[in-house]
Amino acid sequence: MVFNTLSFLTQVAVLLVVLVLLHKPLGIYIERVLAGTTSSRAENIFYRLAGVDRTAEQGWSVYLRSVLVFSAVSILAVFLLQRLQGIIPGTGPATPVDPWVAMDTAISFVTNTNWQTYVPESTVGIFVQMCLLAVQNFLSAAVGIVVVAALIRGITRTRTDKLGNFWVDLARTTFRLLLPLATIGAVVLVLGGVVQNFWSTDVTNAAMGVSQTIPGGPIASQEAIKVLGTNGGGYFNANSAHPFENPNAFTSLFQVFLILLIPSALPYTYGRMVGDQRQGFTVAGVMGTLWLGSTLLMGAAVAAGQGTATAAAGGLGEGFEQRLGPASSALFAASTTLTSTGAVNAAHDSLPPLAGGVAMVNMMLGEVAPGGTGSGLYGMLMLAIIAVFIAGLMVGRTPEFLGKKIGPREMKLAALYILVTPTLVLVFAAITVLLPGITANAPASGPHQFSEVLYAFTSGANNNGSAFGGITSSGPYLSTMLGLAMLFGRFLPIALVLALAGSLARQHHVPASSGTVPTHGLLFGSLLMAVTVILTALSYFPALALGPLAEGLVA
Repeated sequence: MVFNTLSFLTQVAVLLVVLVLLHKPLGIYIERVLAGTTSSRAENIFYRLAGVDRTAEQGWSVYLRSVLVFSAVSILAVFLLQRLQGIIPGTGPATPVDPWVAMDTAISFVTNTNWQTYVPESTVGIFVQMCLLAVQNFLSAAVGIVVVAALIRGITRTRTDKLGNFWVDLARTTFRLLLPLATIGAVVLVLGGVVQNFWSTDVTNAAMGVSQTIPGGPIASQEAIKVLGTNGGGYFNANSAHPFENPNAFTSLFQVFLILLIPSALPYTYGRMVGDQRQGFTVAGVMGTLWLGSTLLMGAAVAAGQGTATAAAGGLGEGFEQRLGPASSALFAASTTLTSTGAVNAAHDSLPPLAGGVAMVNMMLGEVAPGGTGSGLYGMLMLAIIAVFIAGLMVGRTPEFLGKKIGPREMKLAALYILVTPTLVLVFAAITVLLPGITANAPASGPHQFSEVLYAFTSGANNNGSAFGGITSSGPYLSTMLGLAMLFGRFLPIALVLALAGSLARQHHVPASSGTVPTHGLLFGSLLMAVTVILTALSYFPALALGPLAEGLVA
């Protein structure tokens, strides 16, 4: 297949224009959802069932405890109901899911990772798909948004330990934001040809004279929240490369739009919540520049088509969908790895080596360009605090961020946040490559085998969920290690974010002075971008040199 540069650049331009047009209106709407004081009937029912007093606010430790308890109960429920599949109405002929697979699936969907170690269409029935996995797609996305809302409240509030109410934030985000947008998205996908039914479909290939029965189901409704919530778990094993999930070029581009929609609008919400829209524009500018730069690099790497595997296949083709083309796949791969989505419309293992390296680097950036729903923004704000600290060192002043002093406690929390994910990725990958019996699950050899292991733990710890398809992770060791990477990669950063929010909320407001470093504008945006890129390079470059760089440059 030929890489169509004009098609690629046109799709990038269309996305940029539409997202810029929706940046303000959606950002305003999200801010109103988070600041609302009234409750709908559905929300009131939820509060009564949960025994929640919607008027009571929580300190950071209680807010965190609510996040952890809710997530733990969700993991247990998803695990148990998978194991009970077969006796639950609506599961059809499906049998109980293997315990290791069930554990991995429960953890991955609750942590917004959606790492899939199974073939969905033959392993789980409609009940699990619709009532467990799709529901977690809503809830895990909502958790990311409410955590960043709590962080922003910590920045704006003074002399208090209250950050809001987790249960109220969760209900409002789910019912007022995610559910309406997902409904609209599902309707558009159905109109675009994505399947939405409750029965199997007989398909005949007229050219080959072969017929087969493909499982159907409520695919469009799950596809919408899969991408809108930056989740990524597919209804089918082929994910968005499957024609029932992603039948044509329009639905492929629309899915990328849904992936970027909420994360790209949240900076405007941030600007409104802190009362200075310049702050939001600066963050949005950094996110947008990183997204555009990485997407163009991905396109160039795919277009170059370098690598021994690509050469052996006679050029681009193996692992790419003919109906979509490599240009669409390059845009899709860049956007899903720059966010925490992980959905694929081509096999990432078939990407040229340097393109696979770009996908890994996208995740190693911390998925902040624009990142996952909520998690991208709170990741960027933590990097902004690091940037403020560096700027403070340059001018010899105690760093300040939006009227709050960044002291030793705040810096320790921000530094730990930056270190969590690289530590998980590099330590777990190093342990794994020392175990020959485990690395045998990755059938490639040399640098590509290391790349498969590195990609797996980068994806798990960053809650992305995409994979180089060669590695088999359904056994006890990799299920456990990837499960731990997903859990620690999700909840340790959230704990540090909420602890920082609580610390900032207890402070009084410090008026800006002539020595205060502005946290908006081109200068600070450039510093923030440099900090993001340099921290990633310092953390991961040696590992990248052993994997995709070695493979791509030698080929």
